[in-house]
Amino acid sequence: MPSPTLTPALAWRLRALLAIAAMLLATGFFAPMMTIERFIFIHNSFSLVSGIWQLARDGQYLLFVLITCFSILLPVLKLLVLLRLTGAAIHHDSRLPRYLRLMHSYGRWSMLDVFVVAVLVVSVKLGAIAEVQVHYGLYAFAAAVLLTLYITSKISRLAVD
Repeated sequence: MPSPTLTPALAWRLRALLAIAAMLLATGFFAPMMTIERFIFIHNSFSLVSGIWQLARDGQYLLFVLITCFSILLPVLKLLVLLRLTGAAIHHDSRLPRYLRLMHSYGRWSMLDVFVVAVLVVSVKLGAIAEVQVHYGLYAFAAAVLLTLYITSKISRLAVD
C-alpha cells in the first residue's frame, strides 16, 4: 500500500466533518425517529435508544444486542478510528496504513442500507394497522452515516493516490 498523502490541513478539515458527524449521530441516537399511530388514539414515538431499550424490556435480547452493536457501537467506533486516522496524518504516525486497513475491513459492516430497509419494512408491515411518521432523528442518523462514509472514502482514496 502506498504511503498516504493526507495533508495536515486536509486532516483538520476532515476532523471538523467528523465533529459534525458526531453531533448528527448523537442527535440520531436520542431524537425521535418515528411515531407509530394505531387506531387514532395510540401514539408511540421512538428514538433509536428508546427503541433499543424497549427491545431489552420486551425480552428481545438478540435484537437488542444486534441493533446496539450495529447501530450504536460500530458507528461510534468508526468515528473514533477515523479521528485516530486523521490524527495520525497530522502527527505523521507510522501506524496510518494499519488504521487504513482497519477502516477498509470495517467498511464491510456498514449498516446504513440494512437500517433503511428495516425502517421500510416496518412502514410497509404496519401500513394496514398503523401509520408511521418519520422524524428528524432518522434523517440526522442517516446524514451522520453518509458523512462518515464520505470521510472514509476520502481518506481511503487519498491512501491509494
